Amino acid sequence: MTRRLTWLSLLLLLLLSGCSGMRLVESRVTAVATQVAGQTIPADARYRFERLPSQVNDPHTEQVEALAEAELAEFGLVRDDAAARYSVQINTRMQPFLADAWGRPLGANPVRGQIMIGTGGFGGGFGLGIGMGMGMGMPPPTQYRHEAGLLLRELASGQVVYETSAIHDGPWNDSDNILRALLAAALKDFPNPPAGTRQVKVEIPR
Repeated sequence: MTRRLTWLSLLLLLLLSGCSGMRLVESRVTAVATQVAGQTIPADARYRFERLPSQVNDPHTEQVEALAEAELAEFGLVRDDAAARYSVQINTRMQPFLADAWGRPLGANPVRGQIMIGTGGFGGGFGLGIGMGMGMGMPPPTQYRHEAGLLLRELASGQVVYETSAIHDGPWNDSDNILRALLAAALKDFPNPPAGTRQVKVEIPR
């Protein structure tokens, strides 16, 4: 009886985890900060957005800048086009790809007939995944790589004082929501990020 109750409790916990209203977006983040004349970026720094020629007439650019403005405000930075000390340039990209049973991009010779059993990644539940490959009539799943990069440049010197990027591979294609998580991950620990590439997890609604 005790063993049965234990299994029922575990099953209930897994079901509750799978029905959670949040999802976890894990990104690979690399950030580098530099100083101009020995000065760090002030907490109330004023900035304006800088666009590449290809971004000038792109309506999606305004949406991306609005998301970035909200994230930068969390660190005290203020958008002020008339009295900006810094410029902020943002680049984003979303690329679909075919994945193997582990979510990795398929190469020229995808492995066929693989069976994987284990705990589910995003829902937290237990499941069975079968990757049969394209040669057996079952196409591999589509995953999406989202990338976001941000450059903060001092206008007076033209020097880049902060550079950061975040990359996420996953099953979701709602780019605006994923981009919000990527920008939050990319700006984590601003303006003093740790060295090297690290994994950053951000929760967003489903």
